[in-house]
Amino acid sequence: MVRTLCSYCGVGCGLEAVPQANGTYKMRGDRAHPSSLGLVCVKGATILESLGVNRLTQPQWRQKLTDEFQPISWEQALAMLAEKLAWVRQKYGSDAICFYGSGQLQTEDYYVAQKLAKGCLGTNNFDTNSRMCMSSAVAAYQASLGSDGPPCCYEDLELTDCAFLIGTNTAACHPIVFNRLRQHHKRNPQVKLIVVDPRCTATAEVADLHLAIAPGTDIDLLHGIGHLLWQSDSIDQAFIHHHTQGFTDYVQVIQHYIPERVAQRCGITIDQLQQAAQWWGESKRVLSLWSMGINQSAEGTAKARSLMDLHLLTGQIGRPGCGPFSLTGQPNAMGGRETGGLAHLLPGYRQIENPQHRGEIEHFWGLPPGSIASKSGRSMWEMITGLEQNQVHCLWIVATNPLVSMPDLTRVQAALRRSPFTVVQDAYAPTETTEYAHLLLPAAQWGEKTGTMTNSERRVTLCPQFLPPPGTARGDWEIFAEVGRRLGFTAQFNFTSAAEVFAEFVQLTQGRGCDYSGLSHERLAQLGPITWPCPLGTDDTEAVNVKRLYLDKKFATPDGKARFAAIASQGLAEPPDGDFPFVLTTGRYYGHWHTQTRTGRIAKIQKMHPEPRLEIHPQDAYKLAITTGDWVRVISRRGQVRVKATVGEQMRLGTVFLPMHWGALWGEQMAANNLTHPQSCPVSRQPELKACAVRIEPEPADGF
Repeated sequence: MVRTLCSYCGVGCGLEAVPQANGTYKMRGDRAHPSSLGLVCVKGATILESLGVNRLTQPQWRQKLTDEFQPISWEQALAMLAEKLAWVRQKYGSDAICFYGSGQLQTEDYYVAQKLAKGCLGTNNFDTNSRMCMSSAVAAYQASLGSDGPPCCYEDLELTDCAFLIGTNTAACHPIVFNRLRQHHKRNPQVKLIVVDPRCTATAEVADLHLAIAPGTDIDLLHGIGHLLWQSDSIDQAFIHHHTQGFTDYVQVIQHYIPERVAQRCGITIDQLQQAAQWWGESKRVLSLWSMGINQSAEGTAKARSLMDLHLLTGQIGRPGCGPFSLTGQPNAMGGRETGGLAHLLPGYRQIENPQHRGEIEHFWGLPPGSIASKSGRSMWEMITGLEQNQVHCLWIVATNPLVSMPDLTRVQAALRRSPFTVVQDAYAPTETTEYAHLLLPAAQWGEKTGTMTNSERRVTLCPQFLPPPGTARGDWEIFAEVGRRLGFTAQFNFTSAAEVFAEFVQLTQGRGCDYSGLSHERLAQLGPITWPCPLGTDDTEAVNVKRLYLDKKFATPDGKARFAAIASQGLAEPPDGDFPFVLTTGRYYGHWHTQTRTGRIAKIQKMHPEPRLEIHPQDAYKLAITTGDWVRVISRRGQVRVKATVGEQMRLGTVFLPMHWGALWGEQMAANNLTHPQSCPVSRQPELKACAVRIEPEPADGF
């Protein structure tokens, strides 16, 4: 039996791969894993079923996108790639090289990629789909608390007396977290569950209070609650005085968010607003959970910080059962951030624009001073605009499918057609993104390589290899390392195992907020999953203990005090109007995972969710003469989608919903991101994927 980790969402559920008599494996939940306690959702239960389907098993190459792919050897592929990188760097400079990675990568993959890109190639243009997922949460934690890293843990799900869920359909997207919280809620009738969502989701259905606010009014709601807490003196004056800064400025903002104004803007009743504030104020342990509904916004950082403001206002942080807890979308988005896997980061939560941080990394990597560029690199959308402006000459995409997940897909497709050289390193082909590649590199999938992943509660789990990779597929870190050696950086990439990679990486976390230095593959195999911080010298008993941040009320800011944000609401980046009168919001179905690269190939899940549906309120549907099952065309300023409608009370009036899983591989004009726009948060650079203006046109079934 092999203990491992589910490689889908950021919950990080423990799995056991149990050998069968016929030489295969059966998956089951690992009851000893402290994050999931043996629970598993349909994705984890069926995880093995996609491993043998539509795999990329050998490198392939074509000169032009109109040519057919031809199989080539690894020697040819690596020589071509190394030569291309060196040529582009010499002719156009390091800034012409871009990498786009994924939270599907293991920590070892991420680390070697950072060393190759930012250190040896001198390009900080390494971004990941964390930019689409968690970058607003990252920016908010840094600005409000001084450092990235959720301060809470899953044990808090069973200790809270008021759970405040905003911008998260936890039941569908993080089901095991929801199951733990729901069981606690059922066992303790005094525990309150507040859910903020324009849809009546499976999460909202069981809430004690569902606030179906208008899209884009999250900050109005949060400031409205803050106003009522401040007015009723349900605040922690001592905590505010001793442990925060900016309270006076915060009050200057929230005093304008009177209940009448907030209720009207949000589209809820004053009674509902007052009830939410009362439960927050009366509770001793408020735990807030949020995900993409907050992060994927042009106000993403401001929204997350405004939520943290409520915790600072009431002292609801740094104690068991309470605090602001972001739910990570990808299985190793946390590990990616810790290794420096965003365009503004370096390993160990270091900042690229900090000269001391750059110097520390250059020295450790044995590189000359100045090797790491002094400015933050391009975000993924800036890579797209760089392609449009002929500034990007090599794009290396790893373990992700941006031709479904990016906003404004028509524009993204046009940009990728302009790319002089695109490498796609993936376990699967075809995907929507492989259609735009010149070079395909076959990567080993989960279970076929050894590495670590870090989940939403900062818990690190070792995922050992127990299956052979198909064909000639290789581990991602091995591919990066071999390219580095071929570019002349032999000493920097002299790794022989993932354990050696991890051992090097953890040294760069010593003394940092995300201190891994007491961890190793050997120790994780012996003790099981361990939460950071785990400094060098931590004994075994302490290593496996539950860990929360800021228990001493000292935050990671220069003066040890947390910062109130005091930011006014701006609303939607693209509000509805006469031509596009509806707000479209997007999200996930329970069974599918992101762009269906894996779950789309599993029969049970396909049967569960066979097609995307537009969810629309009955009154809106009546005005348009739409009934359930009718074909409709959803049109924005950027593109259109043609799907069937589902009419139901779960939708807020004037708001419609589409799932984001379907791309061009599954049907024509089914991709929700044909519609969305790239306007982004100025701090996190995360696009507002959660809201855009659309119109709905009914269409005969044969009208396509």
